[in-house]
Amino acid sequence: MVLGEAHTKKMVGKRKGKIIKRRGKSRIKKAVVVKDEGVSPLVKKYWVQRYDLFLRYDQGIKMDEEGWFSVTPEKIALRHASRCGGGVVIDGFAGVGGNAIQFATMCHHVIAIDIDPTKIALAFENAKIYGVEDHIEFIVGDFFQLAPSLKGNVVFLSPPWGGPAYSTKESFTLDLLKPKNGYSLFQVAQRVAPNIIMYLPHNVDLLQVEELAWLSSPPLKVEIEGNMLHGRLKSITAYFGDIAFSDVSMF
Repeated sequence: MVLGEAHTKKMVGKRKGKIIKRRGKSRIKKAVVVKDEGVSPLVKKYWVQRYDLFLRYDQGIKMDEEGWFSVTPEKIALRHASRCGGGVVIDGFAGVGGNAIQFATMCHHVIAIDIDPTKIALAFENAKIYGVEDHIEFIVGDFFQLAPSLKGNVVFLSPPWGGPAYSTKESFTLDLLKPKNGYSLFQVAQRVAPNIIMYLPHNVDLLQVEELAWLSSPPLKVEIEGNMLHGRLKSITAYFGDIAFSDVSMF
């Protein structure tokens, strides 16, 4: 295994959850729009990386505080999108929309789910800046509750890593993912789509990630990719199913 640099079926069944309509006003609560002055200490380090997170940041991108340290950098999100191959992509933990936007720019139909209505409202506004809001269905809801009524080609999973403190751990194990451990999350995702993408911390236990494929019945192909940003390992992406090229990947 080599770590490298990164960057349809139609929906069936009824979905429960509140859908944010594509037209009309969106309510945004407690949005944190950080300016050059008065940056909070918690997000200061991420503020200087704002153009890594969203290349169009200056055009009106909005984020809440958690979004600053949880959104996928645009270069990596674009890489994820390039691997999906079309069809319906379900983003189970959409946050402020970094990945959903890039999936939509690659002409995929995207279902963006988040339990926090503020994040969904922000994701909708950010998608408008990229002109892809009509390609995304925004749903406020719990992915685990919605999963039985979802069907797609790819499930993208970027669950909370537990905040910035994840980087202090020598080895990040899958049981540290929130709100459920990685094994439970993966089992749910397998019932939704044949292909799964998991976006994980750079210090994740790689043997545990591989084990997810081995424990599947039948075993799934898996490709593990290291995502580099400015010459440093930023994160790990695991591709499961037919979208996995092999166990060796370079980007």
